[in-house]
Amino acid sequence: MVDESTVRDALKQVDDPELPVSIVDMGLIYAIEVSEAEPAQVEIDMTFTAMGCPAMDFLKHDVREAVAAVDGVGSVTINTVWDPPWTTDRMSEEARDVLRTAGVTV
Repeated sequence: MVDESTVRDALKQVDDPELPVSIVDMGLIYAIEVSEAEPAQVEIDMTFTAMGCPAMDFLKHDVREAVAAVDGVGSVTINTVWDPPWTTDRMSEEARDVLRTAGVTV
């Protein structure tokens, strides 16, 4: 059975294209809803670090592919959300540690 945790685990495999950090740890995933239908319908609310992010289409493609590969998923809908705006406060401590090691101040 597909659940939010399973989908989140799949999304942890999708890295930000500019940083060695998953989009989950970057705080780009705002919500995950999984229907009880079989196959499951998954709806994801996600944001980006900037409205003009050149990697938006690339990331959406990777998100769709990662979630669609989960056994039991039938469809994936991705909603782009801008409210609340993304800030570094949404990053996990793991992401902060990786970026600090790379010399990025967060």
